[in-house]
Amino acid sequence: MNTKATRDDSQLVLSYMGLRKMIGYIGVGLPFALAVGRMLLTWNDQNYPGSMSGYYYTPMRDVFVGSLCAIGVSMFSYCGYDIRDKIAGRLACAFAIGVAVFPVRPDENFTAGQEMIGRVHLASATLLFATLAYFCLGLFTQTHANRSMTIEKRRRNSVYKVCGWIIIAAILLIALSEWLFLNPYSPFIASAVKDYTPVYWLEAAAVVAFGVSWLTKGEAILADDR
Repeated sequence: MNTKATRDDSQLVLSYMGLRKMIGYIGVGLPFALAVGRMLLTWNDQNYPGSMSGYYYTPMRDVFVGSLCAIGVSMFSYCGYDIRDKIAGRLACAFAIGVAVFPVRPDENFTAGQEMIGRVHLASATLLFATLAYFCLGLFTQTHANRSMTIEKRRRNSVYKVCGWIIIAAILLIALSEWLFLNPYSPFIASAVKDYTPVYWLEAAAVVAFGVSWLTKGEAILADDR
């Protein structure tokens, strides 16, 4: 028996699981890091950004951009079981980097160039969330042809499905929120809702769901008995 090959394969699996867990920890921690960090650095300013992307214009810019770049690079390294995983990983990488390097449009005093860049940011963010939902619902729920589905795998699939639908629901509710903000026929509803920064909380829910799905994929949650 080639014990060296077995040991090398085992180390490779552990490293790959570690990569998945790292992606998950970044996803779960990012919304809290942005909010808490901003609160500590600008204690007297109670006007919080209306979205996670708005933290680009706060002292937490480097954390926001750095986390997205880290997620993007990690996604680029993800291969999975077949070509679909690799393509989805490459797309998620491109979209995450797009969100990071093309900032959202400022709320006030923005230029035509900033508005155009903001549209690229919005498209990148929407496609990133859609790709992350596809990971949860279309890829993570698959089982390798040479393996039987364990009880833990069935439970993990339930987690993936919940996370995927949370991401999809968040995308739809964000679109609804933006419509309310822009709709001239709902000024009272828009003003009342906007004070609670619903877009931020919906984005945070989607990002946390993404993080939980990857922690589950890395078997930090519901791991198989070994």
